[in-house]
Amino acid sequence: MALEALLETTKSFLPDWPGWALDVLLIMTACLLVTMVLTHFYTPDDEKTEDSMNSSNTAKAASARATLHKEFDSFRHKYIAVYLVIMLADWMQGTHMYTLYLSYNVNVSALFLTGFLSGACFAPILGSFVDKFGRKNSCIIYCVLEIIINTLEHSQDFGVLLVGRVLGGVSTNLLFSAFESWMATEHRKRGFPEEWMSRTYSEASIGNGAMAILAGIVSQLLEDQFGHIGPFQGAIALTFLALLLVLPWEENYGEKQDDADHSLSHQFVEGWKTTLSNSHIWRIGMTQALSEGAMYTFVFMWVPTMLSMNPPGGLPTGCVFSAMMMAITIGGMVYPPLQSFFSNNLVSKEKAPELCASFVYFLAAVSMAVPALCLSKGTSVSGTFELVIVSFLVVECCVGLFMPVAGTLRSKYVPDALQGAILNIFRLPLNVVVVSGTYATDVLDAPIVFKLVSGCFLAASLLQGTFLLETKPVVDSKKKD
Repeated sequence: MALEALLETTKSFLPDWPGWALDVLLIMTACLLVTMVLTHFYTPDDEKTEDSMNSSNTAKAASARATLHKEFDSFRHKYIAVYLVIMLADWMQGTHMYTLYLSYNVNVSALFLTGFLSGACFAPILGSFVDKFGRKNSCIIYCVLEIIINTLEHSQDFGVLLVGRVLGGVSTNLLFSAFESWMATEHRKRGFPEEWMSRTYSEASIGNGAMAILAGIVSQLLEDQFGHIGPFQGAIALTFLALLLVLPWEENYGEKQDDADHSLSHQFVEGWKTTLSNSHIWRIGMTQALSEGAMYTFVFMWVPTMLSMNPPGGLPTGCVFSAMMMAITIGGMVYPPLQSFFSNNLVSKEKAPELCASFVYFLAAVSMAVPALCLSKGTSVSGTFELVIVSFLVVECCVGLFMPVAGTLRSKYVPDALQGAILNIFRLPLNVVVVSGTYATDVLDAPIVFKLVSGCFLAASLLQGTFLLETKPVVDSKKKD
C-alpha cells in the first residue's frame, strides 16, 4: 500500500500521460537507479586481482601503475567528453528529423533512402581516407560537415535537403569510424593495458544512453522555443563545441608514415585484402551488420507496432523513448560485471568477449521472437501489450550491451594500421541490411518483420559463437600492423 501511494504521489508531479506509460517510465527509472548503485559498489574480479597484484609489487612498480591509471583516466575522460557531445548532437537531430521534413512537405522516404545509399556508396573508400589523412583530421572534417548539414536543414528546397542527406551519409561513416579508430590507436600508443579499453567502450555505451534521454528533453524544449528547426540549431552549437574539444588531440594514422607505400589506394586495397583474407575480421563485420541492421529495423518498427495495438490513453512516444534509452544505459552498466562473470566461471579471459557477444545476440533474438508470436494472426496471448513492451525494453538493454562488446571485439581483431578502412568496409553490408529492413517494414506484416529481425540476431549469435570453437590463439591486433 505504501508503495502504491508513493507511485501515485510521484505520478502527480509528472505530465498527464497514460498510466501504463508512467508505470513503465518509473519502473525503468527504479531499475536504472538500482543498477547504478550495484555497479558502483561491485568491482569485477579481474580488477580486484589487478589491485591485489599491485599491492604485492614493489612500491616503485605500484607507483608506476598508479601513474598509468591516472593517465588512462585523463585520456578516457577526454575522449568520452567529445563522444558524449557529438552523440547528444546526433540524437537531437534523429529525434526530430522526420517531423522537420514533414513540416516542409517533402518526400521523407526519398531523403532517408538517399542518406542510406550515400553511406553505402562512400563507406568502402572513406575508411582509407581516415587512415591515410589522420583520424584527428577526419574527426575535424566530421564536425565541419555536421555544421554544414544542419545549416542546410534550414532550407525547404528539396534539392538542398538531398545534398544534406548525401553529406549525411559521409558524416555518418566518419562518426562510426574516425573517433573509435583514433581512440583505439591512441590507447595503445600510450601503452595502456589492452583490457582497459573495454572500460572506455562501456562508459561510452552508458553515456550514449544518457545522451539519448537528455536529447529527448533538450530537443523538445528547443522545438517549443524555435520550432521544428530548433533541435538542429542546438546540434550546430554542440558540434562546434566538439570541434573545439577535438583540436587539442594528438594526430595518429593508419600505416606508419615512413612506409614505402602509404598512398590512399594502397590503404584501400590493403583494407579489402585484409578483410576478405582474415576470417576473424569478416565474421566480426558480418556479425556487426546483422545485429546493427536488425537494431535499426526495430527502430523503424516500434512506434507503428505500439500504435497498432491501440494502447489505452494513446502512445506518448517521448515517454516510451526515454524508458528505452534507460534500458540502453542499464545494458552499458551491466557489461563489465557480465564479462567478468563469463571470464571467471565459464571461459578464459581471452574468450569472454566472444561468449558475452554471442549470449547478448541470442537474448536479443529471443526478445524479438516475442512480438512475432504475440502479433501473429490467429494467435491469442494473454497480456500481449505488456509482453511486447517488455520485449522492446529487453532488446534495448541488449543494444546497450553489444555496443561495448562489439567495440572490444573490433579492437581485438582489427589491426590498428587499417582500422579506419576496415570499420567503413563493415558499414557496407550494414547499410544493405538497413535498406532491406526499411523496405521490409513497408511491404511485410509486422509479425514477419519481427521474425526477420529475430533471425538476424540469431544468425549474429551463431556466427559469433564460431569464435568459441577455435583453440588457436589470436595474434594481437597491435602486432598486425
